[in-house]
Amino acid sequence: MQLFVNDLTVIDFSYLCPERGIVGESWIVDIVLDGSLNEQSMVLDFGRVKKQIKRIIDDAVDHKLAVPANHPYSLVTHDADDSCYWVDFLRAENRSIHLFCPADAFAFIDANRVTMDSINTYLRAVIKRELPGNVAGLEVTLRAEAIDGAYYHYTHGLKKHDGNCQRIAHGHRSRLQIELDGIRAHTIESDWAQRWRDIYLGSAEDVCPVVELHRSVEALKCSEQTHVGYGYVADQGRFELIVPKAENYIIENDSTVECIADYLAHTIRTELTDAADVTVKAYEGVGKGAIGYA
Repeated sequence: MQLFVNDLTVIDFSYLCPERGIVGESWIVDIVLDGSLNEQSMVLDFGRVKKQIKRIIDDAVDHKLAVPANHPYSLVTHDADDSCYWVDFLRAENRSIHLFCPADAFAFIDANRVTMDSINTYLRAVIKRELPGNVAGLEVTLRAEAIDGAYYHYTHGLKKHDGNCQRIAHGHRSRLQIELDGIRAHTIESDWAQRWRDIYLGSAEDVCPVVELHRSVEALKCSEQTHVGYGYVADQGRFELIVPKAENYIIENDSTVECIADYLAHTIRTELTDAADVTVKAYEGVGKGAIGYA
């Protein structure tokens, strides 16, 4: 007997890619459980699936930075009590990425690349450990939202958030809709999606001089000319990131989706040569977001 749950959850996370850098992603999760009926004549109660298995998936990957542990660029060092890790991703040509964060901010994937397949393997192993004995099989399907139009991948951290959004390198794959006087502006949507393709969206108040951060030996070569440094203390601990300038964009306010929508609306309005009312519908992953006006 098989039990399925579509759209069980959405994992919003970022991962390290040799070519693209830090990539924000949002994947929808479907699952199928294969097993015999229990004493309740069920494979597993839907309430338990939606709560327990969703929690397992969220704890494993959601709002984390997925690190391809087997890639030659990846170097991981623990601090003295294993509470924080340095993660260095040693891309060439001044494109290296460096982090110092609490251990829970990372998901270490035993693979050369972070892909749907490698995340799938990781999730199935984590979930199987907590399934009851009558469940013999597990199928996990990851899929991206079908988007007809402009979208972009971004990574950020929200230090004021009281949950996992405070982690400095988690992200989203997000659609973008822009209207001028109530008419969709597809060209402007595409321009901004390209401008923010695989971007780190940082808040100006979180920028720190690179030399003041807890740099690993591998990060000592980074300078203000090549990289931007971020650092803050949140409820979960100290978070630091050094990211290439070419893959970074700084906004004055926080990088919440509300502030992103407001920033885009006012920036687009300023850049227009003709007067028009601007409406920006910015998404944060799948099915949620904010609307900004200018």
